[in-house]
Amino acid sequence: MKLMWTFLYMSSLLCGISAFQEQPLKKRNVLDYTDADIEKLSEEWEKDDDPLEPDELPEYKRPPAKIDFSKLDMTDPDNVLKVSKKGKSVMMFVDVNPELSEFEAASVLSRWQSNLQNNHIVAERYPIDSKRAIFKFSDGAQAVDAKNFFITERECSHVTLEGQNYIGQHASASTVKKLEKMNPTGKVEKVKKDEKKHTEL
Repeated sequence: MKLMWTFLYMSSLLCGISAFQEQPLKKRNVLDYTDADIEKLSEEWEKDDDPLEPDELPEYKRPPAKIDFSKLDMTDPDNVLKVSKKGKSVMMFVDVNPELSEFEAASVLSRWQSNLQNNHIVAERYPIDSKRAIFKFSDGAQAVDAKNFFITERECSHVTLEGQNYIGQHASASTVKKLEKMNPTGKVEKVKKDEKKHTEL
């Protein structure tokens, strides 16, 4: 007898839930909406909207930019990187010289971010270690200019951009040796002090 009452109670409860879910959204209380209901409403609202412009879409939905490789100077890796990463998010690892204290390293990284912003290069800075930070650029073309700025700074040890290490002009010999041992697959580029390709900020 007890089993029969339990069965009747459970079946009536299930019928009530299914009847509640079948109610049209207009008749239901907003507080009772599930995530699926809200997603369904959102899709219905956006159905009749005009399509967004490509630059208003999220980055993963944007159509890729067309690159004319015949007009591209393939001998200049910075130029190739600028053109291929234009409009795409790029992250760069920046390490300061290990001789700096934690306070000096934090103030240097903060100053560099301000210098970039003063030069209209938008970068978000995320510290990941006491002497290392990630700089995220919403436009990858700006990352090349930022890299050229970083490697000319006295406090910069090295920069990693798109899997390639760039050693700062004032980096110590031990840093160069350490990077060459750490990165057997990538390329370590030592920037010449007389090279004038960097961006003055």
